[in-house]
Amino acid sequence: MAWWARGALAAILGTLAACSSPPLLPREPTAPATPGQPPVAAPAVAVARWVAVDWKDLPGWGGDDLMAAWPALLAGCQRPAPGWAEFCARAALQPPADALEAALLLMKHLRAWRLAADGGDTTGLLTGYFEPQLTASRTRQGAFQWPLHTLPADPALRRLPRRDIDGHPRFAALELAFLDDPFALLQLQIQGSGRLVTRDETGAERISRVAFAGHNDQPFESVAKALLARGELVDASWKGLSDWARRNPAKVRDALAVNPRVVYFREEALPDATQGPRGAQGVPLTPGRSVAIDRSVIALGTPLWLESTEPLSPTPMRRLVLAQDTGGAILGAVRADLFWGWGDEAGLQAGRTKQPLRLWALLPEGLKP
Repeated sequence: MAWWARGALAAILGTLAACSSPPLLPREPTAPATPGQPPVAAPAVAVARWVAVDWKDLPGWGGDDLMAAWPALLAGCQRPAPGWAEFCARAALQPPADALEAALLLMKHLRAWRLAADGGDTTGLLTGYFEPQLTASRTRQGAFQWPLHTLPADPALRRLPRRDIDGHPRFAALELAFLDDPFALLQLQIQGSGRLVTRDETGAERISRVAFAGHNDQPFESVAKALLARGELVDASWKGLSDWARRNPAKVRDALAVNPRVVYFREEALPDATQGPRGAQGVPLTPGRSVAIDRSVIALGTPLWLESTEPLSPTPMRRLVLAQDTGGAILGAVRADLFWGWGDEAGLQAGRTKQPLRLWALLPEGLKP
């Protein structure tokens, strides 16, 4: 945003005020859908404090390129939550020309609410997730020995733990593709979706998406934690795990069996490689602008003002994001999982993201938390 625009926005902020009140508002619990972590049943209802604040209280407001977030906002408006239809219609019919117009539109029609935990703590945790892009084979050959499976129709078959699935004859017909790295498969299952790069019979490269289709209702256990506890692993990064697997091929199946959870996938065409996977809201996720949240606290589709730091850096990260996904590990009022995109660089950023977070929700005037 240009200096003159920031100055104009600052002048406007100086004239705005909002009432401040600290309601305690429990929400009904909702089980997470498509996650950045494997979905699990939500525990007790999260309780949050919502405090109405002035726009000038949002740190860094006016410094973000809001136009970079606008496609994510419009995508969320394809499935507006109750109370959002009027604002979404306005945003679609009167698109802002620049970041200043976007800020003014938000300030005119929305109200800012600071989020805090029940005890009043306004600082929580930001993590990251991404969509892996992995080389795969349509047949079991060479190093490609680790299958992805579609969802079994038989409920009894679907609930089998990982140890009983390996080598099970009825699962042969459910194999979608094969990966050459067992921990790439585990990573894919934890992230919940991914891209497969395969080659057809002519040798032409084809990229498709595999999306979350269900899981086997077994608990999730950390393989890395178990290996660390046994002293077999020092580096618990995905690279460290893959390196361990290459050094210890005979131990891999037993190591993976520590985690009985299996995620099943469905394959989808990928006509637009620039489009992210669909999150729990049912719209494509936007890199750097979509977050997973606890939907017992925050409604899907809600714009959020996020304050944190860049991964592995003290540089402030202050930006508009959209609550468009959920996750089994994303629980509480001040908790978010930022979608970084797809591929190796996004994976690095996601792995580095674990820093303090503050959140503000933006709601239409008249809509109460």
